[in-house]
Parts: sequence; C-alpha cells; structure tokens
Amino acid sequence: MSTDPQRTALYAEHEALGASFTDFGGWAMPLKYSSELEEHRAVREAAGLFDLSHMGEVRIVGPDAAVFLNTALVGNLAQVAVGKAKYSMMCTQTGGIVDDLISYRIEENEYLVVPNAANRQRVVAEFEKRAAGFDVEIWDETEGIALIAVQGPNSQAIISSLVRQDEVTIVENTPYYAADTVTIGGDQVLLARTGYTGEDGFELYLPEDRAGALWRALLAGGEDHGLTPCGLACRDSLRLEAGMPLYGNELTENTTPFEAGIPIVALSKEEDFVGRAALEQAKAEGLGKTSGRRLVGLKGLGRRAGRAGYPVVHEGANVGVVTSGQPSPTLGYPIAMASVDVAYTEPGTVLDIDVRGKPQPVEVVKLPFYRRET
Repeated sequence: MSTDPQRTALYAEHEALGASFTDFGGWAMPLKYSSELEEHRAVREAAGLFDLSHMGEVRIVGPDAAVFLNTALVGNLAQVAVGKAKYSMMCTQTGGIVDDLISYRIEENEYLVVPNAANRQRVVAEFEKRAAGFDVEIWDETEGIALIAVQGPNSQAIISSLVRQDEVTIVENTPYYAADTVTIGGDQVLLARTGYTGEDGFELYLPEDRAGALWRALLAGGEDHGLTPCGLACRDSLRLEAGMPLYGNELTENTTPFEAGIPIVALSKEEDFVGRAALEQAKAEGLGKTSGRRLVGLKGLGRRAGRAGYPVVHEGANVGVVTSGQPSPTLGYPIAMASVDVAYTEPGTVLDIDVRGKPQPVEVVKLPFYRRET
C-alpha cells in the first residue's frame, strides 16, 4: 500500500509557482514558495493566499444535530446561530483533547465541522461512535471540498473585488466567526471570516474541481493588493505570534482545555458530553489555575529561541516545557509558548529556557504576543 502523501486539488498550482513541499498530516503541502519571512510579512502588511485543503470537512445533518454536537464536543453548539461559527474541542472520557475544531451552523439542522488534517479520521470515527441514539447523519466530505484562505489587512478588498456587485455588502458585513454564501467567477463559495494568522481574513470552501479556477482568480484579483502565495512555514510563525495553539504541540490527548488556558468548556449546558465528569473534577481541583501546569507566553530576553521540547527552568529546577518557539519576524525577538507549573505563570516572572545546555532568559507574558490594530 502506498505511503505517499495525498495531494490537494491545487498541487499543480503550487508546483507551477515553485513551491517546496512537506508532508503535513498525510498531505503534500507547500512549505514555502520563496522566502518564509517575506510571506510572513506579506500577511501582516498586505495579504497572503493559503491552500488549506488538507483540513477536514465533516457535515453533521439531522433533527438532533445540535444536541448531538453538544454531547460530542465540550462547547455549546446548540447556542450557535445559523450563519455563525464556534471554536470547540472534542475530548476523551478523561478530559484529554482529541482535536480542536471549528463548527459552522449552516442551517438549523446542519453543521459543517472542520477538524485538523491529521486528526480527521479519528474525529469522524468518534462522531460515528458518539452518534448512537441520535437522529443524525455524518458525512466526511474532506476529499471533495477545497479550502482556500486569504489573510491580511487587504483581504476584504481582494474578496470584494471578485464577488458580484450585489454581494460586496455581504463581504463587508460578515463579522468574525461567521459565514455566508457568495459568488466568485460563477461559482458559489462558502465564505467564512475566520483564520489562523491573527489578521483579518477569510476562508473559502468550495468543490475541489473548482479550486484551481478560484486560486487563479484570487491571484489575479489580488495582484494590486500585494497578495502573495504563502506556505505552512509562515502560517506557523503567524499563528505563534497570535498565540494560537497547534494540535500536537500546545494541545494533546494528555492536555485538558484548562491546562491549555482555553475557556471553552460549557459546564452550564444540560448535555452529558464526553469527558464532562473528568473536566468537572479538574475544574474543582483548580487544574490550570492553582494546580498542574498552564500554557503561557514567553518573551525572549536573549537572542536564541527555544524550540518545542526544550525545558523551562527556574533556579536550576525544571518547571515546564516549550511547546512552540522561534524568533518573531514581526516583533524582532524570540517568542515561545510553554506548559509551565502554575506557580511560575504570573506575567513578569523571569525563567530560563535550556537551549542545548545554555540557559536563555525569558519573561512570562500574556498571550497573544501580537494583536492586530482594529
């Protein structure tokens, strides 16, 4: 059986643009096209174009769709209005994170759930297992849907220039974490104002056989707005500056949402969701607040950056571990996210990262490191 990574519908487009590829979540994805630093800056200053078709798309349809998702995920999806989206997590019975995902409520009884590429098959299997007794259908549409993102301060102008004139107001009035349908080049596209860069931006869902045409239309329409094709390398540095977690780094099956510092567990909802008892106990015990570890930001006070897996140290004692870290292109100094003993998570606390045997001083700071001007 072949172990070659899957290719998105835009693989040939990336090849034509000279992309270098990497295997990410079982997919051959563009790592960068030219300079990851230039691509990073393009997103911060103008706009970047990303192929995200490796992400999963799972449609949940049926009369019990809302209550089902309220038992399968930790958030309250039943409270999401039609046309809006919610960030949530799927957890195990012991409270560990299976995946973090976004759910769009397309219709009253229809949701589009977007899991991470590497976790998609497990998420689908868990949905199917947890659906027993509910009147829902679960469709994995990943290999039929393409996902393209336009991120950056010029993203609204780019999308507005390509939709029908009577749909420009839809683009302008779509709020953050909401979605609507627009037409680009004769194709209907689900346009969501979401992203993973810390900038304003949109994510566009459409049938994969139309992806190439949309990609080329966006490149042509964005040329005067500084639109630059971008790979996963700059996507990682952008999301780190924005303090956004990455599954496998900040989020794992051995981590609870409380330890990740993400307040999305809806203990007030009625449904007995998977992991509820364990998470209720964790909250009662102060996990992530007065006990255990919590995710924090670390601002480098030296020149060298800590990387994932490097120890975080206080007076010679190991008090945590870096989950993600690198020099910040925007801020000009090293940054990292780390899981640290709660006793050392107060902003202003000075710690060290053990960088290959040499301590590098860091200061605990509130996340995110970077916040765009509004």
